[in-house]
Amino acid sequence: MRTQRIHCLQHVPFEGLGAIKSWIEDREHHLTYTRFYEDHYQLPDLNQFDWLIVLGGPMGVYDDELYPWLKAERNFLKEAIFAHKTILGICLGSQLIASALGARIFSNKEKEIGWFDVQLTQQGKQHFLFHGVPETFKVFHWHGDTFKLPESATHLARSVACVQQAFSYSDKVLGVQFHLEMTPESLQEILKACDNELIKDTYVQTEQEILSNQDAMTNNNQLLLALLNKLEERSLTK
Repeated sequence: MRTQRIHCLQHVPFEGLGAIKSWIEDREHHLTYTRFYEDHYQLPDLNQFDWLIVLGGPMGVYDDELYPWLKAERNFLKEAIFAHKTILGICLGSQLIASALGARIFSNKEKEIGWFDVQLTQQGKQHFLFHGVPETFKVFHWHGDTFKLPESATHLARSVACVQQAFSYSDKVLGVQFHLEMTPESLQEILKACDNELIKDTYVQTEQEILSNQDAMTNNNQLLLALLNKLEERSLTK
């Protein structure tokens, strides 16, 4: 398998690669970072990477006054998409990709925090990335914003609380609102950093409920690895 140059866009220290890092290390791919929370962050040239992994964060896509790097990141993502890079966006990452593709980002009617089911759409059930995946599966969520499906994108999954849960674009770009990458360690990190958001509601679980539902994490990580392998195969054949 050819070594891939994978570049990670990380927005906050407590939302890292999680289980993705083990996959990268096992495949012996080359990993680099842009950490926007550091004073001297730098975006790479497009010819310096094959993949982008765009992680989550508590900020909104258009919080430019608080995070001036967001505009540069959106422009960078647009360039990477149309340079046919393989891109995985998680939560905020998926929203940034949708924005780069011209979609409107806005607050969802419901915050969704905790372990809740998502359902594949008809297109999702037929898509190569989710082939063989159960129609309904439980995943970990931590998001309050959503978006309109970008033009020419394929809607892959939805939940009761949020219509846009996963989409693909040109078979090399995947955006997911949920967190398949969570490990016990990364779950503790986000709970510690964002516990102020755990105000019990219809689709917001308590910390105790979140910790008691960790049995789904193994299945989430297995699905993540399958998606990464399929993206890798597609990236090497197109």
